[in-house]
Amino acid sequence: MALEITDANFEEIVMNSDKPVMVDFWAVWCGPCKMLGPVVNQIADEYEGKAVVGKLDVDANQQYAAQFGVRNIPTVLIFQNGELVGRQVGVAPKSAYTDAIDKLLA
Repeated sequence: MALEITDANFEEIVMNSDKPVMVDFWAVWCGPCKMLGPVVNQIADEYEGKAVVGKLDVDANQQYAAQFGVRNIPTVLIFQNGELVGRQVGVAPKSAYTDAIDKLLA
C-alpha cells in the first residue's frame, strides 16, 4: 500500500530518503487518478524495501505540488537523493513507472 504523503511529512519521506521515491500527485475527484490508484498500490507492494512509493492529495497539500509545478493530475514524480529525476503526467502503463524506478536501482 502506498504511503500517505503530506506537506508535513514530504521533506522526511521524499527528500531525505536513501531509496528512490515515487510520488503520485492526485485528488479524490479525479477520474484518471482513481484508475491509477490501484497500480500505485501494486508498485508500492512490489518495491517494498527497495523504493518508497506514496500518494499526495493535491487538494489537502498544495505546497509541494506548487513547488514542483504539478498543474495536471495525476502526475507521478520520481526522486533520487532528494532530487527530481522523473515526471509522468497522466495515466501511463505500469511499466512506465516501474522502468523509472528500476533505472535508479540498477
